[in-house]
Amino acid sequence: MALSRRSFSALAGTAALGLALGGSGGPGAPSAFAARSVPTGPPPPPPSADGRRHSVGFDSYSLLVDGRRLVLWSGEMHPFRLPSPALWRDVLQKMRAYGFNAVSVYVAWNYHSPAPGRYDFTGVRDLDLFLRTAAETGLYVILRPGPYINAEVDGGGFPGWLTCTKGTARTADPTYLRHVDEWLSRVDAIAARHLFTRGGGTVLLYQIENEYDTHVDEPTGRAYMSHLYKKVRADGIDVPLFHNDKGRNGHWTPGSFDTGGEKRGWLYGFDGYPSPSQTPPDWGRFGGGGRTGGASASPRTPGFMPESGGGWFDPWGGAWSKGKGYAESRRTRDAAYERRFYLTHLANGITVHNVYMAFGGTSWGWLPAPVVYTSYDYGAALDEGRRPTDKLVPMHQIGHMLQRVPDFARLDRAADVKVRGLKTYHLKNPDTGAHVYVLRNDGAQEVSSTLRAAGADLPVTVPARDARLMVTGLTLGQGKVRYSTAQPMLFLTAGRQDVAVFCGRQGELARVALEAAEEPLVTRLSQQAAYAYDRGLLRLTVPLGAGGLIGVRVEGDGNGRPLLLLFADEATSMRLWPYDTPSGSVLVHGPALLRTATVRGSTVHLTGDTVGETGLEMWGPRGIDGVTWNGRAVPVSATGSESVRAGAPLPGVPEVTLPALGGWRMRAENPESGPGFDDSAWKAADRTSSYSTTPVPKGQPVLFADDYGFHYGDVWYRGTFTGAAGIESVSLSYSAGTQGLLMAWLDGEPLGTHRLPVPDNSTIRQGTWSGTAVFPVGEARRGSGRHVLSVLVRRMQHDQDGAARDTHKAARGLTAVTFKGGAPKVRWRIQGEAAPDPVRGPLNNGGLYGEREGWHLPGFADGGWEPVTFPRGARRQGVTWYRTTFRLAVEQGVDASIGLTLDDDRYRSYRAQIFLNGWNMGQYINDVGPQHTFVLPNGILRTRGTNTLALAVLSEFTTLSGPGQVRLALLGAAAGGVPVTPLPSPGR
Repeated sequence: MALSRRSFSALAGTAALGLALGGSGGPGAPSAFAARSVPTGPPPPPPSADGRRHSVGFDSYSLLVDGRRLVLWSGEMHPFRLPSPALWRDVLQKMRAYGFNAVSVYVAWNYHSPAPGRYDFTGVRDLDLFLRTAAETGLYVILRPGPYINAEVDGGGFPGWLTCTKGTARTADPTYLRHVDEWLSRVDAIAARHLFTRGGGTVLLYQIENEYDTHVDEPTGRAYMSHLYKKVRADGIDVPLFHNDKGRNGHWTPGSFDTGGEKRGWLYGFDGYPSPSQTPPDWGRFGGGGRTGGASASPRTPGFMPESGGGWFDPWGGAWSKGKGYAESRRTRDAAYERRFYLTHLANGITVHNVYMAFGGTSWGWLPAPVVYTSYDYGAALDEGRRPTDKLVPMHQIGHMLQRVPDFARLDRAADVKVRGLKTYHLKNPDTGAHVYVLRNDGAQEVSSTLRAAGADLPVTVPARDARLMVTGLTLGQGKVRYSTAQPMLFLTAGRQDVAVFCGRQGELARVALEAAEEPLVTRLSQQAAYAYDRGLLRLTVPLGAGGLIGVRVEGDGNGRPLLLLFADEATSMRLWPYDTPSGSVLVHGPALLRTATVRGSTVHLTGDTVGETGLEMWGPRGIDGVTWNGRAVPVSATGSESVRAGAPLPGVPEVTLPALGGWRMRAENPESGPGFDDSAWKAADRTSSYSTTPVPKGQPVLFADDYGFHYGDVWYRGTFTGAAGIESVSLSYSAGTQGLLMAWLDGEPLGTHRLPVPDNSTIRQGTWSGTAVFPVGEARRGSGRHVLSVLVRRMQHDQDGAARDTHKAARGLTAVTFKGGAPKVRWRIQGEAAPDPVRGPLNNGGLYGEREGWHLPGFADGGWEPVTFPRGARRQGVTWYRTTFRLAVEQGVDASIGLTLDDDRYRSYRAQIFLNGWNMGQYINDVGPQHTFVLPNGILRTRGTNTLALAVLSEFTTLSGPGQVRLALLGAAAGGVPVTPLPSPGR
């Protein structure tokens, strides 16, 4: 079978691309193309690491996998934002269950590389394990290793050490490219083992660079992109490559840079984050077209959105969320937002669609970029605690529809249709004749109207700012739907019958008409359904949600197999779970989640989650007479719909109780502020030049922390000088990320604290902040002799480099020190983080004394510390540590999501780093917020054992400082989950 001219083929093991669909070729084989395109047909089966070679191509409609059309419905998650590898499987299984067939992942360079030439892909950084888990789950992978990723992470993913290197990043600068090549060689060696084309895994697409829009029309930009392309190909990556245009700019379309003669290996993609207040844009076949029209910029490749907004990030202080945090993002970008925007994308031909984010996770340690705080919940469909939200409803319904109803992979724009009060998109499949209607309500009031289609006047109601999808002429197996006012959700064959599910809102009356040459035998499995047969049409009317899942079985209508029609409202649809096994498909109804289904003999073994008691019904291959649930046999009996049904409910989750936190012990630190502290082992800060973009003040040494190898967390300075006579004040200039802070002492006495502003709407995206603290020096401190100026800078994080201007190289820490009334010669020493934690990684620790001495670690001997109780109200400038232990006893087989909540008088100015079993789980700023609850991921958290909790509180003298209330919070619980192995948490 030959290929369309618009198709690209990728054969494993070849740098040159060979024959794809049904062809054969070896190294250097030419691409082959044919005059006709691939018709609509069954989609490819779920992917796995099956050891077989596969072809991956595309035309203007969709991706083509082994000659079959594939609509890619992907969701973004970042393994580095979930530092518990066992929970990767949990999130991936949930994504698959809720309708995604792919996962998109960034790979963060800084997460894996603590120093030049050093790389770590073990433990929580095990990319190989993540890719294996995705393949075992049955998800394709979109791999995005940068080298620049943005992603609201420190430096946009660039390692801290890159700030101290020569050359300009994100250009063809040879020094930069040398480091990039080393990084990509390490990543690609792993990725190559998991390419779908080779059968080693499910990596289907690979992104180079990220939203690269600065040097598009310059030789250095084109040379840079060409270098990345050729490097990745030389590393054996033979799947289609792409880049994500930052908006609809037409940047980096096919042919815009040198690919070494390769013609069909490149996809154009563009990102889109439309505001919920705007009308959904037409970025494809219904738009204005041309270079800036979205998908129209590359008419020979499928519509591709590598990032389609599934939420939005929130800054320190919550200016965008009005202080409400990610709950506000989830409210404004809710399920109706997703239906309205994503169905519009589908109508515009976007068949490669990735939701950013499906699961946001946690920017733990010093991972977050300046623009965000610790939580990266993002308002995603799966929240930071891995709990499903209402936003999953459209994802579930649309995702399964796109996977199991092949007509949506090849749609053309059809004749315009007018429906009063609604924006209407009309599409048609040229092969099957199916018509698809997307009806969108952009107004503030519900609209009820009529769609004239398939010879009938079809009533349609769309809530305010929502949308719905309707079909006519849709083939389901051996039958055809004349029309349906309810959205098709899925179609599969289970045993001797076909099963189709239609869905809609509770209370709607679903109307479905089936073509039948002769009057069929209709069996109502639910009394709420009504039907009538007249002149070749079987008309069904079903009130959705009236009694749960409503079924009608149709047979003897001239078609070979019976058809079971199931009707579900939104809540019911969220308890319907299709799953494909080598023995055939199964459909499960009842549990809160289906994770896996395995057929062995006449028994189906199911795993999944329940929350409350629930029934269980399953349709599956012929001959099934036994079911197990999470390893336990479930007595079942056969039903008239060819299902098996449990005789008793599956149990819900038992109660989870959490202990109160007590037994706290306290110790003040910052001995570095004292004049007698021994700093002889610290680095001398005496450099005179830097690769930073921040100028070095004339006549002063370089004080930038990165230049001395300190890239993350707090940094201490001690300046020694003699002769303070005449000095009236000292000015300390510093540069930091958002919410940076400086504290100073002279000869052990506090001079004061300086804080950078909380961002407002005009400064949210500002990544580097600078300030100058001017502290008076009293006469008592102006004596002759030796003086020590001690400065602690909470540097926060490096700026991202979205504009490719080396902004990640802006200085962090002190930048200049001057005196009024004198000019003493100061000898500076600097100390930041110790050597990277070999388990927790380079982003876990900063330079606090307690961190360097292991006060955050389990097993540290704190018996001599002072016992204290919370809430506290102390007034002190500096750092105070609090430690306690607590024991959990969550029942086995229960997945409890647990957080730590801190609350206090919001006028108290202090911040706390949270360490759980030595892992830095984030930063709390009491008077800024908006985050008060911090997710403690299982694995780091021992749900059946003892845990060590440490708080490093940084307080200023102007207000009383806490902590106030500190408590554990149960975020959610389910019976089931996945096995979780406690992470290594080495201590003292």
